[in-house]
Amino acid sequence: MSSTRSLTLIAGPTASGKSRRALEMADATGAVIVNADSQQLYADLRILTARPSRDEEMRVPHHLYGVADAAEAWSVGRWTRAVMPLLERFRAEGRPVLIVGGTGLYFSALTRGLADIPEVPAAARDEATALFDTEGETAFRLRLATFDPPAEATIEAGDRQRLTRAYAVARATGRSLSDWKASTRPLLAPGSYDRLVIEPEREALYAACDARVDWMLAHGAVEEVRALAARGLDSALPVMKAVGVRELTGHLAGDTTRAEATAAMKKATRNYAKRQLTWFRNQCGGWARTQPTTGQS
Repeated sequence: MSSTRSLTLIAGPTASGKSRRALEMADATGAVIVNADSQQLYADLRILTARPSRDEEMRVPHHLYGVADAAEAWSVGRWTRAVMPLLERFRAEGRPVLIVGGTGLYFSALTRGLADIPEVPAAARDEATALFDTEGETAFRLRLATFDPPAEATIEAGDRQRLTRAYAVARATGRSLSDWKASTRPLLAPGSYDRLVIEPEREALYAACDARVDWMLAHGAVEEVRALAARGLDSALPVMKAVGVRELTGHLAGDTTRAEATAAMKKATRNYAKRQLTWFRNQCGGWARTQPTTGQS
């Protein structure tokens, strides 16, 4: 993919080969690579989140990889506040930039905009969390539907963090989260960047997912999760929702065998990749599409 533009967005599902493609492009152009994957932000899970290796990070400058502690909860807003100054800096230096990842909401914030929502007071957040935990998700959704019907209808089952945030925003600001999101502007100027989705055939993608899980388990994923579990962190934190954490935590607790945990990880990874693939197909109309190069990462 050739272009005179200095910024390229490279999206794709897990195990699609987008990191490999980015390295090839960076080698050819002298670009820096910036992370757009919500789990690869965290320092604790290099193997389990398939972050670039240390050799790859030395080969090409990588930014926003492993910069957050597992106890932190990075939002889309926090990521954009970190990435935009980097883009300004590299633009001033004349450095090409490749923004690479699988978190669709990050790309959406760049290309469509991010709502400028006021800071929600801790009291509103605590109220929402207490109601959710006391009433349960079904009753809480009925409450949320009276303030923000679109949010209640679109937030996936079990997503406590997004449900309680939508409720807290509505209660604190008097305006629904959906309304805030509807009045947004893109962070990147239209036409100032190229857009590429790495889109493998589904069967090839699933095979790559299975191979990735095998590689992770052979290179320290269990030890990473053991160290994370020893910290006793809140299960609602984003890092605790990384694919493989729940499955390997269960194995370490003696609830499953290694073979059962492996099978569960592979299924969860394939399901995650399928959701990402669907998101990029539905939300990234007009983006260039390509198959992965040989190998996957």
